[in-house]
Amino acid sequence: MHSPVIARLSTLAAAVLVLAGVAPSQTLDRIVAVVDKETVLQSELDAQVEFFALNNRIDPGTPGLREQVLESMISEKLIVAKAIEDSVTVTDEEVQQQLDAVLEQRIQQVGSEARLEELYGMPLSRIRLEFRDEMRKNLLAQRLQQERFGQTTVGRREVEEFYETYKDSLPRVSEEVELAHIFIRPQVSEDARAATRAKMQLLVDSINAGADFADIARRHSEDPGSAAEGGDLGLVRRGLFVKEFEGAVFSLSEGELSGIVETQFGLHVIQLLERRGDAVRARHILLRMERTQADDDSTMAFLERLRERALAGENFAELARKHSEDSETNLVGGQLGTFELENLDKNLSSTVSPLKAGEISPVTKLPVGTSYGYHIVLVKQRIPAHDMTLEQDYRKLEALALNYKKVRDYEKWVTELKRDIYWKVYL
Repeated sequence: MHSPVIARLSTLAAAVLVLAGVAPSQTLDRIVAVVDKETVLQSELDAQVEFFALNNRIDPGTPGLREQVLESMISEKLIVAKAIEDSVTVTDEEVQQQLDAVLEQRIQQVGSEARLEELYGMPLSRIRLEFRDEMRKNLLAQRLQQERFGQTTVGRREVEEFYETYKDSLPRVSEEVELAHIFIRPQVSEDARAATRAKMQLLVDSINAGADFADIARRHSEDPGSAAEGGDLGLVRRGLFVKEFEGAVFSLSEGELSGIVETQFGLHVIQLLERRGDAVRARHILLRMERTQADDDSTMAFLERLRERALAGENFAELARKHSEDSETNLVGGQLGTFELENLDKNLSSTVSPLKAGEISPVTKLPVGTSYGYHIVLVKQRIPAHDMTLEQDYRKLEALALNYKKVRDYEKWVTELKRDIYWKVYL
């Protein structure tokens, strides 16, 4: 049952090499497997093993790991061959977007485009060319697998049969807590906002007068992730920026400078460098608006009043819908979900661990990226650690049964492909 898991982890073979930090091989070691018209090289296998070991925190020399990873690579190449045979297609734009996303992730990991180019010993344009074909093949494999298994479902009878078969070996469910919260950010005083805006306007005026944007960003931007790169944010897909920033950047033409944009992080001025499909490359300057202790005290006092009202009997969900500034949860009454207590973020765990079901935490500071806010947390229920049962854990069992079914069908399919498509191992 392991090979489909590895297949999912290595869905983008080109991405594996990029994300593992392994530069393209300079020598063609030797061929370790042939699948249809494709080969698997020793260097490629080594990179995949290192990547899998790194992500799963195991020794790359673990007995059987190399064979298991090679089996996964062979399976994926069999699927690519089948996808080509079945005339499955992906567009150039899809390939480019996926490749850009992978490279952007790697750039963020190593710190800059220049560092990535240094690691690979080639410009970014050539890196894209080196990996484009492998990216296309792996997108073909993804698409064919989605077509074959994307609509797979399990009925209640299948879940019950799975449970009866495996109940003695199912993992024990750790203690869980169901949580909701009300989150509020301290408001910046009008004086602080006006002073920061005036400072930003001076920078904008300098840029409009001919000053170099990148130089201004390096000297004045308060975004530690981009200032050293002249404010360059790299290529970012739609949906990854906060709402106000995204609305501004996607309204710009290439080379155009935005007005002053306010987000939860502060004030920005943005310049669009490049638009590519549903992604943009932009640079920005950020100035933070400093909050005072009085701003924080006012927010904490307001949250404490909301806490007292909830403890006095007012509906917590209604208070969250009306007052919480967490846009992802306020419309659902502040509902955060159900979590295993041992897997909670350390700050949140320390807040809720002492609480019983129905209790509300004191006002607590909550870091949010490079910013922060304050919240109160309601423990709606605590579910003790227990062995899985159909009555209490049906959704978890349904997910396990569905995954088991997909794994079983995947392995059966790969066995059929091995009968129909030529392959050979040379280990």
